Amino acid sequence: MAPALAVGPAVAAHASPTAAPGVVSVATCKVETDSAGKYHLWGEGFPSGPVTYTGSASGTVPTKAGRFDVGGLTGSKYVVKAANGTTVNCTVIQH
Repeated sequence: MAPALAVGPAVAAHASPTAAPGVVSVATCKVETDSAGKYHLWGEGFPSGPVTYTGSASGTVPTKAGRFDVGGLTGSKYVVKAANGTTVNCTVIQH
């Protein structure tokens, strides 16, 4: 039986995925005010499939290449949850 320390690093190295160039490895979302005074919610790095946003308003939008974009919202506080359970608190961008 191998000591745990000898097995641990090999397992950790094997489990560590390598992101392809140009692929965002961490899901993020942002909220900013648009020119009409409404809020624009967008994110990237999400898995394929729909994401659900809740907070000042709520709804579900599809992702395309890991990204989503929804505008015309009221309020700036949102949490986005992907189908795989990834949950992200959105950051407000001040211009």
